[in-house]
Amino acid sequence: MIIEPTAVSYQTEPGLSVDEFIDVLVRSSLAERRPVHDREVMHAMLANAQLVLTARVNGLLVGVSRAITDFAYCTYLSDLAVDEAFQRRGIGRELIRHTHEAAGLHTMLVLLAAPKAESYYPHVGLTKRDSCWTIPRQPRNGSA
Repeated sequence: MIIEPTAVSYQTEPGLSVDEFIDVLVRSSLAERRPVHDREVMHAMLANAQLVLTARVNGLLVGVSRAITDFAYCTYLSDLAVDEAFQRRGIGRELIRHTHEAAGLHTMLVLLAAPKAESYYPHVGLTKRDSCWTIPRQPRNGSA
């Protein structure tokens, strides 16, 4: 199926359902690195994000970005997912652009790339930094 760029609609969608969010994560392969089996966590991820932007084709959710931002200095793009059937059509690039614009272009956009996606980000204007440090997640309430 060939999708024209004008056929994709982009919007902020703070009320995105957990079911649709999980579904597009699965169709994008990002579900491999997200707790999609824990609906409570997935709900909190959506409810506590300052920005949730979606890409839809004829109503079908084909992409999502979820970001945490202070709207002043920094925007952390926590999730960027595009349905594998719709990749390589500029949808990810547009979701990044719309997310950054919604947060404010004066903010620095930051993300952690999945190993399979590392080669993608330079092509859409992001600069690689080697100075990221993390503390691993701890189990919630005795679960993994």
